[in-house]
Amino acid sequence: GATGTGKSVSLMVLAEGFSRLGVPVFLADVKGDLAGLSQPGQAGEKLQTRLKQLGIRDWAAQANPVVFWDVYGKNGHPVRTTISEMGAPLLARVLELNDTQEGVLAVTFTVADDNGLLLLDLDDLRSMLAFVSENAKEISGKYGLVSSQSIGAIQRALL
Repeated sequence: GATGTGKSVSLMVLAEGFSRLGVPVFLADVKGDLAGLSQPGQAGEKLQTRLKQLGIRDWAAQANPVVFWDVYGKNGHPVRTTISEMGAPLLARVLELNDTQEGVLAVTFTVADDNGLLLLDLDDLRSMLAFVSENAKEISGKYGLVSSQSIGAIQRALL
């Protein structure tokens, strides 16, 4: 929507209402418009006039419980997840893999799942890719073609 149409204010009002009801709210705040929810507002002249018109006497500004999440963990709470929880489709998008490479990544995840192996971090994924590469013939027969070129491309994307 266009600038100044009330999108951020609408989101803040909804978030404040849900928060008062005890419902957790997740908002992506790319521009920083919503960060003010963490601080109590101030009753400016327009607000005081409106409160008086409505006969509201007990209004008080209040802060809302806010956690700032940060993918890089530098300016907020770090976002943490495991490779297994991300899954092959999301990881393939993050790594900008093509369809064939995504398929090989999906096979790698399936082999790990079938063997009860969790892929917690990138080192686990690298080890699993090495295993798939070393056992490509057997794995290709059971799960579908796994080429060394695709495995190599995935490994390079992980650098």
